Amino acid sequence: MRTCVLSREEAPRDGLIRLALSPDGEVLPDVRAKAPGRGAWIGVTRAELEASGKKLKGVLARAFKGAELRIPEDLGARIEEQLQRNALDRLGLEFKAGNIAIGGDRIQEAGRSGRLHLLLHASDASEDGARKLAQAWRVGLDEEGSGRKGLTLPIPRTILSLALGRENVVHAGLTDAKAAARTREALDRWLHFIGPDSTSRPCETASQGASALPSEASDDERQTEGL
Repeated sequence: MRTCVLSREEAPRDGLIRLALSPDGEVLPDVRAKAPGRGAWIGVTRAELEASGKKLKGVLARAFKGAELRIPEDLGARIEEQLQRNALDRLGLEFKAGNIAIGGDRIQEAGRSGRLHLLLHASDASEDGARKLAQAWRVGLDEEGSGRKGLTLPIPRTILSLALGRENVVHAGLTDAKAAARTREALDRWLHFIGPDSTSRPCETASQGASALPSEASDDERQTEGL
């Protein structure tokens, strides 16, 4: 368990975001919690973080025991970028491990046979397609009428396709329970941080397209990993 320095609420560390100091005192996101040295944990949304103002510097100064620190103005954006990369990297790894089905027919088959554990849709997926897959999932779980449906991600099919290394991926289904739990954990941290309106503002910039590729690391990640 860890305590959020802003809200003072306790939560499992896997549900929080770690901040670390670079050698020159810059506060950087360390979403995989691998950087050495003292860290500070936050569990608030991006909007709450950016509204914290001077309070953030004060609590971080205490967390880092009075060390000289510099908080970048775009800290929220950097955290969001790393969380998105972490989630999409997880999807890429699970796909390579054979734990993700893509294509409507394969997902429907997995759903109806009870092998579907998590259903994901790109932000630009059609409602009709998403509805059919969700129906197959409910049938396989014997939960017709339950309202269970897939999770719509705040990224379009182009970014989801890059993450999985395939073309035109609109839907994805996790067919292994442990893989679904790992994926959901990474997705939940990302989606919690960007807030409830995230699915209404999907982004597709050049930098985000690059960040979806599991083989490349962002500048922030390289700096954090070198701490």
